[in-house]
This record gives sequence, structure tokens and C-alpha cells, in this order.
Amino acid sequence: MKAFHAAALSVLTLLTACASTPTIRANTDPSANLSAYHTYTFAPNPGTDRAGYSTPITSYFKESIRREMDARGYRFVETGDADLMVNFNANAHEQVDVRSSPGPTYGYGYYGYRGGMYGVGPAFMVAGAPEIDTVRYKVGTANVDVVDSARKQLVWESVIEGTLTDKMMKDPRTAISNAITGMFAKFPGRAAP
Repeated sequence: MKAFHAAALSVLTLLTACASTPTIRANTDPSANLSAYHTYTFAPNPGTDRAGYSTPITSYFKESIRREMDARGYRFVETGDADLMVNFNANAHEQVDVRSSPGPTYGYGYYGYRGGMYGVGPAFMVAGAPEIDTVRYKVGTANVDVVDSARKQLVWESVIEGTLTDKMMKDPRTAISNAITGMFAKFPGRAAP
């Protein structure tokens, strides 16, 4: 019984650790020289806008991306010709996992089939039907695209995916900030001097 509980606790710990660590992928156009660019702007209608209007999520993305691009020496321009255009998007969906684990049952007597009807004997554990758990949680995905404005060519992209906790849902500004920091840790360039 102790071994079963220890194994179950190990699996639960592993699942919790996996769920809290987002997956970040990045891809850079090998022909792009990111240090040749000076300025950037945002796409006119980023993916987080809804029905033609800007959302708070859009402003959180812009705030975090500006922090990261500015730190790398790029200069933001509101209008006009910018060397780079940044677009972004985010979505969430519910994930359903069905997990099973061996379910213990307790029997009495010889292999438990007597069920206490006769022959009182020691109680022992026999293999029972598996216990089935259905776990529902939200998975969020965000992506950032950096595009060469003149060539209309994607030069860098990053995608982050992970479990959305209640804390993240209650404080999306901090969650987005942390996600953008992680994504831009994989950004390979700095602006031209």
C-alpha cells in the first residue's frame, strides 16, 4: 500500500511539474540579419484584437514586446515606415485528459470471493478495476511574429504553450509579461548601432 501511494505521489508530482513549465519554440530565418534593422511597429490589427477593436490583452502584449524590443536597441515608431512589423496572437482551449490508475479493492477470505459470507479471514488487497479520473484544464498558446516590412518576410517567430492556472487567468498582464520574457530569451538579434 505504501509503495502504491509513493508511486501515485511521484506521478502526481511529475504531472504538476510538467504542467507548470511552458514549451517555447523559436525559429529564425537563416537569411535574415536582425542587426541590420533599426525600427519596428505593430501590425495594424494584431491577432488579439476582436471585431475591430483593441482588447486589454492586446495592450499587455504591446507593453511587453516593446520592453523586449527596446532592450535590444530597436526603436518603436507609431506610424510611417518601420524596418520590422510585429504581430502576435493568443488563444486558449480546454484540454481533457483521462487518466487511469490501478484501483485497490479489499477482500476477505480466500481471494475475496467469499465476501464475508463465511470463513472470516484476514483482509488483504487484491487487484481491482482501474480508477479513472477525468482532468480538465486550460492550455494557452501565444505566438509572436517579427516580419521584414519591406520584403513582407517572416524573419523570427516564437510560440509558447502551457497550462493556464487560475492565478494566470486572474492576472493576465503578469502572465503575458512572463511569457514574452521567455519567448524573447530566444531572440537572436540586436538593433544596428
